Amino acid sequence: MLQLQFIRENKQTVLDGLAKRNFANAETIIESVLIADENRRATQVSLDTILAESNSLSKEIGQLYKSGEVQKANILKEKTSQLKETSKEVSEKLTSYADELQNLLYQIPNVPHASVKPGKSEEDNEKIFSEGIIPDLGENSLPHWELAKKYDIIDFELGTKITGAGFPVYKGKGARLQRALINYFLDKNIEAGYKEYQVPHLINEASGIGTGQLPDKEGQMYHSTVDDLYLIPTGEVPITNMFRGNLLQESDFPIKCTGYTPCFRREAGSYGAHVRGLNRLHQFDKVEIVRIEHPDNSYHALSGMVEHIKDILRDLKLPYRILRLCGGDTGFTAALTFDFEVFSTAQDRWLEISSASNFETFQANRLKLRFKNKEGKSELAHTLNGSSLALPRVLAGILENYQTVDGIKIPDVLVPYCGFDIIN
Repeated sequence: MLQLQFIRENKQTVLDGLAKRNFANAETIIESVLIADENRRATQVSLDTILAESNSLSKEIGQLYKSGEVQKANILKEKTSQLKETSKEVSEKLTSYADELQNLLYQIPNVPHASVKPGKSEEDNEKIFSEGIIPDLGENSLPHWELAKKYDIIDFELGTKITGAGFPVYKGKGARLQRALINYFLDKNIEAGYKEYQVPHLINEASGIGTGQLPDKEGQMYHSTVDDLYLIPTGEVPITNMFRGNLLQESDFPIKCTGYTPCFRREAGSYGAHVRGLNRLHQFDKVEIVRIEHPDNSYHALSGMVEHIKDILRDLKLPYRILRLCGGDTGFTAALTFDFEVFSTAQDRWLEISSASNFETFQANRLKLRFKNKEGKSELAHTLNGSSLALPRVLAGILENYQTVDGIKIPDVLVPYCGFDIIN
């Protein structure tokens, strides 16, 4: 959530940033925010004045009773009763303005970083890096969903029987490869200084609001209405919310967290060949990295996260590229996002497998996540997160790019985790 002071002092900067996102009615909503803020502040001044007068009269009444001037005291008591009624009305008006302001602020996305280019969709994203050799698999190469059936390692039909489409069942070596990837990713992150956490897979409303999934995005998450809890769309949400409401010290930075969780996304309206097999799931596994940083270091930290993910993909020897997302494709809460895509040789297309984002103070403002600076003043921290990595499309990339006439080879780095070097 953008800070009010930032909006007041940098109105044009905010409007220019929202224009990069093609955010509709930006001027109207920003103007509404400023008007609501003025109304709230003016009403707060009125309430403070009324309360101050009421307190002053209460002291005067006490003195009058002590001096025996009961009649004068009673007259003033009637006035304080009137002030009490007025303060109640003004207080209700203040609450109404505050709620209106909060609701407006929830609707405004983050202002993109200066390096983010304007754009409408993924078509306008910038390719900034690529690495790896795309293998020549020949004419008989198969997409991963056919390989999964051929080697009996993933059963999409069985998942549909148990739950529905988008909930696959991993079997035998497929399940072991999945587990190997999780353990390998966690070990790599721990070696890089990230502390491992196991977190709940359900969150409350406050956690959803804290990282920007709520309000207004309820339809993207599975909701347990009886308990009013939400299944997590990503491990970022519970991990980041561990620090909700905290007041940190500068010496606490950097805070580096990692964790494995299943992720649950409704993905309403996702149909077609591009979401076949592992390309788009309602339940999938992911290993996440989250950082809480001093504002002066957050972009250096983001660069470090990008290099860390590069290192993992180099180990896996998968051909990949990095995109800097344009304004129109950058997520609601992010200031800057880099997407990683692996090339699916059998499908002849790029598949997103990871993203690394800096949210600057946007999440921290919702989370009330602050730290004391060197002057002893409280200011908002910066939050960052990245996937390292989302498993389905990494697995799809391995199955497709490592297929041979003898079976699917296992990347060397995973063999110690799997206990086998080929699926056949």
